Amino acid sequence: MTAIYPGSFDPITFGHKDIIKRAADFTDKLIVAVLENPDKTALFTVEERITHIKHITKDMENVHVESFSGLLVDFAKKHDAKLIVRGLRALTDFEYEFQMALANRELSTNIETIFIPTSIQHLFISSSVVKEIAKFGGDFASFVPDVVIEDLMNKYHR
Repeated sequence: MTAIYPGSFDPITFGHKDIIKRAADFTDKLIVAVLENPDKTALFTVEERITHIKHITKDMENVHVESFSGLLVDFAKKHDAKLIVRGLRALTDFEYEFQMALANRELSTNIETIFIPTSIQHLFISSSVVKEIAKFGGDFASFVPDVVIEDLMNKYHR
């Protein structure tokens, strides 16, 4: 079965990597779908985010990385994916993700959404928190893969 794990991944964190690895373990093919959202200003370009994800998933043979824009269900249909994977950190994540899952289900009854709670050690990590710490010169190295560290430092401290 093909599954889609969508997100902005700006930047990718160890929490994201945890979800990718766990989802890849129970799917034949996992597509990490990097959202191109014209309504948001991303720190990293789509190409940079794809490069980061490809680097950290290079040993996961069934993981593929692509960008997408538009409706997630259209992207899923294009790839014949029957499953959307979403990671959860907290109750606030659940409320938003549940609403999106219901909307996606209404748009396509052939696609299911599953929620994977992040591992405890990653509960507080978010891309926003990482960017905030990096912006003010804090130590964020334990939150992101090595491939992201230097690029993130260069974004804020050139």
